[in-house]
Amino acid sequence: MHNINIATDTKQRSTEDKLAWIYLVNLVFYLIPLFINDKSAWEIVLALLTLIPFIYCYFWAYRSPSDKAIYPILAMIMLGIAITPINTGSLSLFTFAGFFIGFYYPLRSAFISLLGFVALLATLTFLLGINHYYFIVYGGLLIGGVGLFGVAERKRVEAKCREQQSKAEISQLATMLERERIARDLHDIMGHNLSSISLKAELAEKLLDKNHYEQAKEQLKELNAIARESLSQVRETVSGYKHKGLASSVMSLCQTLRDKGVSVSLEGNIPQLGPELETHVILSLTELCNNILRHSQADHCSLIFGESADEISISITDNGQITHIIEGNGLKGIRERLKAFQGKLDYVVDQQCRFTITFPAQES
Repeated sequence: MHNINIATDTKQRSTEDKLAWIYLVNLVFYLIPLFINDKSAWEIVLALLTLIPFIYCYFWAYRSPSDKAIYPILAMIMLGIAITPINTGSLSLFTFAGFFIGFYYPLRSAFISLLGFVALLATLTFLLGINHYYFIVYGGLLIGGVGLFGVAERKRVEAKCREQQSKAEISQLATMLERERIARDLHDIMGHNLSSISLKAELAEKLLDKNHYEQAKEQLKELNAIARESLSQVRETVSGYKHKGLASSVMSLCQTLRDKGVSVSLEGNIPQLGPELETHVILSLTELCNNILRHSQADHCSLIFGESADEISISITDNGQITHIIEGNGLKGIRERLKAFQGKLDYVVDQQCRFTITFPAQES
């Protein structure tokens, strides 16, 4: 199963984070038993304090990849077990853990885990002498229902990821077709013009050998005119290609990495940049991706685009075997390119290697 989390892309992350806070309204069912039962002040305070680490674990689980989600889920379950002797509203805490189990794990594993949850509720009922069986019956039904909702939400997110991947593949195909068109245009322009240049240069050489200086001079003028026209046409064609932009180049780089056996995940919205900055960002990303292929021995890479009101960032993270970095001409060249736009390049080498390009957000 691929690593997934609930906030799947940067564009939706703000909305999803707001919803995450709204979902916490279900904690009202955790608070109700504190006020309808006869609880001492210290029990109420302890139950309220338990919410602090629980909410931390909730957002930890919310933002975890599937292979790491077990830790916050277990932490939420342990908090629920610990507070149950004081507050049977802990069922509310268990339902959040049940949701994440359904969301992060395959149906079979989720079903077995939710059955284990019911067994846990039964054990707590008998060990603590809880005298109302709603803790088992109602709690089991509630956790099972919320867990199934988590399964449904996982299916929705996976379908959305497949849809986004399909769109990316279509965009990539369009990029390949556009590149073929550019190559064909360049060939048509340069093929004819270079042939003309070659012929006129050869003719001018022969005229000079025969001391026909005026005729040779005329041929050289025509040769110069053809060369200037060719340069202008090439600039127009390449300029049009560059300005198509960053998105096409990123898709091409991702495909190059995949072709070399490196899986790639792409997060965030690719920003709209001015033509000159866009060109330098494309060159910088190309250099960083080439470094991954040449030096890192990585098998996974993440490209993350972030944008705030003041700053745009692009991070490339790989799981390669690099323990330290010696800056060569490539990284120095990136710094020089970005410096002209008040940008910078930073990197961190830990368990993973992460390069981050940042530069000020451009005015619309």
